[in-house]
Amino acid sequence: MDAELRDEISASCTARIEFYRFLASIFFTELSQEQVETVAASRFPIDDTDIGRGYELIARYMQHRDSGTRQQLAVDYARVFLGAGSYEKLKAPPYESVFTSEVQLLMQEARDDAVKWYRRYGLALPEDNTTPEDHVSFEMQFMALLIERSLECLKAGDEDGFKELACAQRDFFDEHLANWLPRFADAIDQFCKTDFYHGIAALVRGLLQVEPDVIDGLIESVSAEEDVEEAEA
Repeated sequence: MDAELRDEISASCTARIEFYRFLASIFFTELSQEQVETVAASRFPIDDTDIGRGYELIARYMQHRDSGTRQQLAVDYARVFLGAGSYEKLKAPPYESVFTSEVQLLMQEARDDAVKWYRRYGLALPEDNTTPEDHVSFEMQFMALLIERSLECLKAGDEDGFKELACAQRDFFDEHLANWLPRFADAIDQFCKTDFYHGIAALVRGLLQVEPDVIDGLIESVSAEEDVEEAEA
């Protein structure tokens, strides 16, 4: 593989790792004051895509932050993702099983299959973890891990390993993200009160739109490069 193509793929993978880990941190718990300040200081790419619009909402919200911003976000997080103040049901539960099981319960088939994926590729969760493993944060951390492993293969010149891990990314994305995140994003938009979380919902929709093409494009690029090398051999 020539250096230019390798650099392009590496940059794409690095950006995706950062994006998945950003969303994972946002969904796992309410923002700390340090996270609020970090997000406020970030310079996000703003354009006409869902991701760009999501970043714009987040940036605009953070421009007007004050001493009560962290608490406001914590209240919104609790209301939307933890069901605080709701006597009927969770509003936007961050668990795949709730969205994909017939009875809308935790710890169903989606959780079991996610655990199999994690074990196969070595995602280590804390030993004292009590959060269901199909939590959106864990699934996004796992995608970041797969991308990181593929990037390591690329840097080592292992193009077959890169392709295998890229295919794993596509399969996990289809089986464990694309099947419920659209409804999850809709639920966030329906129940959140802050533009910050409206922006996060837009980021999720943008991810769903672009990620399949990005993964397929990476696989095709490496495959085409291999064909060229074989023809020249």
